[in-house]
Amino acid sequence: MTASYQHLPLGQVQAGMILSDELLDARGHVLLPQGTVLTESMLALMPRHGIESLPIAAAEQPSAAEQAADREQQLERIARLFRKNDADSDSDWATALLRRFVTDYRLGLAPAEE
Repeated sequence: MTASYQHLPLGQVQAGMILSDELLDARGHVLLPQGTVLTESMLALMPRHGIESLPIAAAEQPSAAEQAADREQQLERIARLFRKNDADSDSDWATALLRRFVTDYRLGLAPAEE
């Protein structure tokens, strides 16, 4: 079994989630192998086999170092996109405002208020 998983009731499972372990029926037969990406049609057939909950692989959180690297990459990308605009200049306020909104969006911050 995968180290990070959760047992979810069938009603909470959504298409696109991944099985963390083999899914067995009441007789021990494998219905779906470990790592299967669930679809709507698969989920619709679960009650027929008496399945009430599923072992779902938990989404792993990126480490602090990975988050910092991603943030730095986003900031470098924004700097490249707005390389012809001086962020501190008031002469092109529309581009500066757009840059703020793009930066907030890319970094997952609250929208800038004007």
